[in-house]
Amino acid sequence: MFLEISQLGVHYAGRPKPAVGSVSFSLQAGEIGVLIGPSGCGKTTLLRAVAGLERAQAGTITLGGQLVSSPATHVPAELRRIGMVFQDYALFPHLDVARNVGFGLTHLPAAQRAARIREVLELVGLPDASKHFAHELSGGQQQRVALARALAPSPRLLLLDEPFSNLDVDLRERLAHEVRGILKAAGATALFVTHDQLEAFAIGDRIGVMHQAQLHQWDEAYALYHRPATRFVADFIGHGVFAPAHIGQRAGKVVVHTALGDLTDLQECPLPGAYPDGLCDVLLRADDIVHDDNAPVKAQIMRKAFRGSEFLYTLRLATGEALMAHVPSHHDHALGEWIGIRAEVDHVVTFARETLTYDLGV
Repeated sequence: MFLEISQLGVHYAGRPKPAVGSVSFSLQAGEIGVLIGPSGCGKTTLLRAVAGLERAQAGTITLGGQLVSSPATHVPAELRRIGMVFQDYALFPHLDVARNVGFGLTHLPAAQRAARIREVLELVGLPDASKHFAHELSGGQQQRVALARALAPSPRLLLLDEPFSNLDVDLRERLAHEVRGILKAAGATALFVTHDQLEAFAIGDRIGVMHQAQLHQWDEAYALYHRPATRFVADFIGHGVFAPAHIGQRAGKVVVHTALGDLTDLQECPLPGAYPDGLCDVLLRADDIVHDDNAPVKAQIMRKAFRGSEFLYTLRLATGEALMAHVPSHHDHALGEWIGIRAEVDHVVTFARETLTYDLGV
């Protein structure tokens, strides 16, 4: 592994709880990792510890086979050969693009420096921007310049801290795809911090979900969505609800009984003995619920959010359970209307039963 973080802990004086608590994960050379989680979960502190800007009190960080952090070792940030891209870009307003990008290349002869500047500007799709100043560029172009400047010295690792947070929402996901292409073309190993799931899915090879200083899961996006390791990951990633369920058997097959009906013919499902008396909570994603006027189960529309090609409906069953459903936008039903729904599930994600409250905002 190129980047290995093992049992990393960061503690701030005067605070009873750690900012980062016993976190472990790794990245192979050329991989892009993403840390995602709510504000204050520790993801930026972890990034700063990797950069050498925060001293870790526990665990180790190994970069390219070199131990750069342990309780007894702290390689200074300037000796780690790490590039950083910040959310405010940090471009020098009095320097043009070429001099911004070449800021970390002063050790090179002028001809080599100029060639490297041209190379990275070409890589980020701004070959003709060298004479422009930051205020003459769009937000997306400024972010590309910041990326080019970070890549120019050929760092061992690139760290990106909420790099798209100052951009319009519509631009973020598109730029995330573009930045992924740039990093892959450069063969860069990168660690990226964001709170935006779409950004994380667009750019990351592996994604870590953090909460309250802990790393709950480090995995591919598909696994985070379909096989969340903890209840927090299941709740944080995507749209869905936890519905009370009972796992039983019928004719030798496992059946999950829910208020929406029985879920059968499942490819993956715990056995009834996995939970006391077979009682559990099952995760029902919005894409597990299908609008079907002929379905015997009806649900009332409590909220609706227009997403262009679809609505995200928040629904309530007659028994009180809440559900969410993605529905094509030409199915424009009114608030309070009852519609038919059915579950279309091939595997279930279950957790230990918790007391549920249904907050539908009404």
